[in-house]
Amino acid sequence: MNTSHLWHPFTQMKDYNNAAPLIIERGEGILLYDVQGKAYYDGFSSVWLNVHGHNVPELNQAIVDQLGRVAHSTLLGMANIPAIELAEKLVEIAPQGLAKVFYSDSGATGVEIALKMAFQYWHNQGAKKKTTFITMNQAYHGDTIGAVSVGAIPLYHDVFRPMLFPSHTIPYPYAYRHEGGALAAKEATLTALRNLLEARADEIAALIVEPIVQGASGIIVMPQGCLSEMAALCREHDVLLIADEVATGFGRTGAMFACDLEDVSPDLMVIGKGLTGGYLPVAATLATNAVYEAFYADYHEQKTFFHGHSYTGNPLGCAVALASLKLFDERNILEGVKRKASYVENKLAALKERPHVGDIRQQGLMFGIELVRDKATREPYDWAERIGVRTSLRARELGMLTRPLGNVIVFIPPLVSTEAELEAMIHILRDSIIHVTEGRDS
Repeated sequence: MNTSHLWHPFTQMKDYNNAAPLIIERGEGILLYDVQGKAYYDGFSSVWLNVHGHNVPELNQAIVDQLGRVAHSTLLGMANIPAIELAEKLVEIAPQGLAKVFYSDSGATGVEIALKMAFQYWHNQGAKKKTTFITMNQAYHGDTIGAVSVGAIPLYHDVFRPMLFPSHTIPYPYAYRHEGGALAAKEATLTALRNLLEARADEIAALIVEPIVQGASGIIVMPQGCLSEMAALCREHDVLLIADEVATGFGRTGAMFACDLEDVSPDLMVIGKGLTGGYLPVAATLATNAVYEAFYADYHEQKTFFHGHSYTGNPLGCAVALASLKLFDERNILEGVKRKASYVENKLAALKERPHVGDIRQQGLMFGIELVRDKATREPYDWAERIGVRTSLRARELGMLTRPLGNVIVFIPPLVSTEAELEAMIHILRDSIIHVTEGRDS
């Protein structure tokens, strides 16, 4: 099979072309099979989005049934049945106050929409000075220009800086890397936000945040109460709150949405990834009635939100999303996540004693295992040592797929994984970490 024409995302192709390519042919349950027939556990849910496993009969059938009706119909000036029904369902399960659904096709485009909505919201209200945004250190919100403008991971974003609009950056509370621990990290974040809002709220349109868990920075988990206090500060200073729930939504954190963990109701919320159960690219930006009404005007006022995507509200994607949400109810997925999260936490506890495991961070079924050169001083491994990459490659040899974030090993299994499957994946994780960091097999 000729793979020479394919350019992979977030992949150094020189490395890829010098190694044996992994080509997936099919999936069944939480297993993926390559073209040689070798099976791999999907230990990172195919980039954090698979919910019910692969090749799920109910989800397959939803697409087939809709395909017999219509594959696509535009939402520009008209509607389709699955898009209407899904919007109603999303409002039903979303944090209180979110009442309108604007579709797109990826988390990044959903963020782009939220930023433009927030900007134009204030413009339509006559507050034309409110044009800037607050983001958080090491934030990742996608790869379109607006999303990168509120991104703050130097490795990913710095080369594009001349193309971007500037944002204000405050620290995300990283307890493991803060000298004072969780409480001090939380207070540093809140103090920075408070000071910034007190000084410049009149020019700030919105704060965008990955609620409870910051993903691409290394699965950094917020101290309890931080998100709700941030939301309160935004309300106090008349600044919109955008919650980027692309990675954290749909049960991954143990609640349907991470905002639910602290009863936070954002002004705008972006969802994607798990929305369709990991089947098709559908995302959405949810807004409050207050935001929507700033655009609801007579035609001549030109307050329309002039934004859209060709496949917005695609009926096939919306149909499978509805089927996925039905499975959440029928199979009590959220309760299962809570139980399994506790199971994995207990099983991973022994890893904390290994000499190069610095920190294990968890929220629901999102885990980040930070590997360090020196546990006492928390000295990180040098990037060039590729510790995370090597550990993930060892896991692949042993039959599990994951993808590291620098020196952090990510474990984000499909939500339907059984305890036996979770135990098998944890065993592979443990063996891979010991093999790479201690130079021996366990």
